[in-house]
Amino acid sequence: MKLIAQIQLKPTPEQAAALKATLTAANAACDFVSSLAWEHQEFGQFKLHKLAYYAAREKFGLSAQVTVRCIAKVADSYKLDKKTQRTFKPSGAISYDAHILTFKPQAGTVSIWTMAGRQTIPYVAGEGQHAMLEAQRGESNLALIKGKFYLLACCEVSEAEPMPVKDVLGIDCGIVELATDSSGKSYSGAQTKAVRRRYKRIRGLLQKRGTKSAKRHLRKLSKKQANFTKNENHCISKKIVKTATAEHKALALENLKGIRERGNGFNREMRWQMGNWAFAQLQSFITYKAQLAGVPVHFVEARNTSRTCSACGHCEKANRKSQAQFLCKCCGCQLNADYNAALNIAARAPVNVPNVPTQKS
Repeated sequence: MKLIAQIQLKPTPEQAAALKATLTAANAACDFVSSLAWEHQEFGQFKLHKLAYYAAREKFGLSAQVTVRCIAKVADSYKLDKKTQRTFKPSGAISYDAHILTFKPQAGTVSIWTMAGRQTIPYVAGEGQHAMLEAQRGESNLALIKGKFYLLACCEVSEAEPMPVKDVLGIDCGIVELATDSSGKSYSGAQTKAVRRRYKRIRGLLQKRGTKSAKRHLRKLSKKQANFTKNENHCISKKIVKTATAEHKALALENLKGIRERGNGFNREMRWQMGNWAFAQLQSFITYKAQLAGVPVHFVEARNTSRTCSACGHCEKANRKSQAQFLCKCCGCQLNADYNAALNIAARAPVNVPNVPTQKS
């Protein structure tokens, strides 16, 4: 399984200048290659290499392998469509492979090619990232984020063998409760919702003011909400997988692909909440953590899980009295609505077929 280890480089001022010059030159080369691709309508990497390799090396002073990576970057950018000419930001990330980047985990340094020659630069990383770097394979991206240099290293991590399971733990993802499992445990989204509203209010005030100071403050706020949500989803997914491992249960998740498109009839407030709902990120975190732990994961049909009685199977819209309350019109079963949905999700998953699919949203 491929995971990304993010490590922060700690260059000297001279090394930082060399890294920035490398990003600028490489992205300028990408613009040059893209202009040739557009002019000649040649977008495949092999044909682009023949068309642009020698000219790009001579014009921008890049090494052979960096030039190859720039051509690959341009070719990849045209895979989505060929309707518009691609351009690249001067500080955009660029790819390195083993020819131009070497990790030295024991010394805590990397040897990396720059416009000023090969540089040995120290890095810092967490305990998990250090462990992942032992299995580093393939390319790494050099990125400049808010004035700091990072390497995003691709690591090939071994998956655990699927463990034998006795039952299934259903997980209902929601907006008020970010997750509720079929054992009755809920992971509240109240704090996440409060953070979203606070940042929304602050952004509105700053955008209305429109001064240089306000714009500077807006830049500082960028990604803070996303980072908070990401941290919450990491914590929740870790707890869910830990519970499944301890209880020897497989995990069942809803296939929620396309749910936002089905919400066009909602009011403005609900559309805003749906737009800020990071269910795909939470499910992806649960999936990869489960793979590492050997916990089987199943994605099941999400239709009517919140309207179906988990006791008698009666399905009716009126069963869902409110966001939090479920009351079956047939048998009178009364449960928390999210808990009832989690029970239905668990019931739809097979127990004896270990399968960990890749969920894309």
